[in-house]
Amino acid sequence: MEDCADNRYATIGGRNIIFGKYEMGRLLGQGTFAKVYHAKNLVSLENVAIKVIKKDLVRKEGLMEQITREISVAKLVRHPNVVELKEVMATKRRIFFVMEYVTGGELFAKVAKGRLKENVARKYFQQLISAVDFCHSRGVSHRDLKPENLLLDENGDLKVSDFGLSALPEQLRNDGLLHTQCGTPAYVAPEVLRRKGYDGAKADIWSCGVILYVLLAGFLPFQEENLMHMYNKIFKSEYESPPWFSPDARRLISKILIVDPSRRITIPAITRLPWFLKGFQTPIAFVIEETGNNNNNNESKEFGTKTSSPPFYNAFEFISSMSSGFDLSNMFENNRKSSSLFTSKCSASAIVKKLESVANKLNLRVLNSKENEYRVKMQGRSDGRKGKLSVTAEVFAVAPEVTVVEFSKSAGDTLEYKKFCEEDVRPALNDIVWRWQGEDDNN
Repeated sequence: MEDCADNRYATIGGRNIIFGKYEMGRLLGQGTFAKVYHAKNLVSLENVAIKVIKKDLVRKEGLMEQITREISVAKLVRHPNVVELKEVMATKRRIFFVMEYVTGGELFAKVAKGRLKENVARKYFQQLISAVDFCHSRGVSHRDLKPENLLLDENGDLKVSDFGLSALPEQLRNDGLLHTQCGTPAYVAPEVLRRKGYDGAKADIWSCGVILYVLLAGFLPFQEENLMHMYNKIFKSEYESPPWFSPDARRLISKILIVDPSRRITIPAITRLPWFLKGFQTPIAFVIEETGNNNNNNESKEFGTKTSSPPFYNAFEFISSMSSGFDLSNMFENNRKSSSLFTSKCSASAIVKKLESVANKLNLRVLNSKENEYRVKMQGRSDGRKGKLSVTAEVFAVAPEVTVVEFSKSAGDTLEYKKFCEEDVRPALNDIVWRWQGEDDNN
C-alpha cells in the first residue's frame, strides 16, 4: 500500500485506514494508471472495492476527461444491474473511487468454459438490456459492452461496469451523432467502424446482440484472425447461427445484427418479444435523490417539517470544491453565487450554534429556517452599497466524521460580502474549521 502513502492514510494497529473511513485490504488488480483494492467501510462494515488513481499519470496521458466523464456518468446510472460508484475522494496526488464490491467475476470467465444454456443466457441478456435501457434513458451510451465488462455478483446477477468510454449528450456534434471510434472491434457496430457518425444507443444494441450470440454459442459471430476480414464480415453482418439456437433466439439476433441502424430492432421492441419476456422480472431502479445545494430545496418534502439530520453534500461537488489540483467543477451545473466553503470535524448542531453565536457578536440579525434547522440566514442591520447584506450558511453531511459548511450571498454587495467573509467570519470560526475551500493541500 505504498501507493497510497498520504497523510489521509494511516496504519493503526496494523490496519491500513484511509480518510478515517475505510480499512484497505488486499490488492484485487491493477492497470497502468490505477490499482484496485478490497476495502471495508469501518462504519457500515460493508465490503467495497477502491480504485486508486494517480493524478500525475492521468494528466500525463491526457485522461482527465475520461475520469471526469466516468464520475459524471456514475451520478446518472444508479441501477441494480450497474456497478455502483458509491463515493469519490481525492487528495492532491490521488483519486479514490469507492465502488460496489462484486464477487462473482466476469461473465467472460463463465462463457470461456463453454456456451450457456438458453434460459441462463436469457437471464443475463434480460439484465443487460434492463441496464442498457436505463442508461439510454439517462442519455448515456456505454460504447464498450462486452462480456469482460459484465460482472456477476454473489447472487449470480449481472452488473455492467467500466463506463470509461461512455458518452453523454454533450459529446454529440451538430449532426446529433457521436464520431469517436471506440470499443472492442469484435463487439463494435458497423456504423462505428465506418467513422461517419453514429447513434450511441443503437450501437450499444448491436453490441448486446453480439453478447447474446456469444452467450448462446460460446464463440463470436464475427471471428477472424485478420482484422480487416473481420471488419468485412461485420459490414455485411455475415455470420452463421449454430444449429442449437432456438428459432426465437435466432430470429432476435437477426433483428439486432442489422447493418442499417435505422432498421435495427429497438430496446422497447426487444422487451415485448415472448422470448425475452419468459421469466423476466423487472428490476426496481434505485431512487436517485437530487441532494446538495445550488438552491435545490434541501427542505424536507413535508412542508413545515424540520430535517432530523443535515442534508447530504454531493460528494462529487465536495471533491470539486475542496481538492486543490483536481478541479471537477466544470462537470456540474453550478449556480452558486459568491459562495465559500469550509470543512469541519464538529457536529452539525455544534456548528449551527457557533454560527448563531458569531452572528450575534457581529450584530447580525439571525433568521433561522423553519424547514431546515441546519440553514442559518444572517442579515445586516444597516444598508450597504446595495441594501442590507444577507448571507446564508448551510451545514451539509459528507461522512460521519466530516461536515461541509457553505456560505452564500443572498443579497447585498459582493465586495462587502467578500470583506465580511475574510475579515469577520474566517477569524471567528477558526476553532471549528478543518480547512477552507482552495487552501493548499500538501497531500
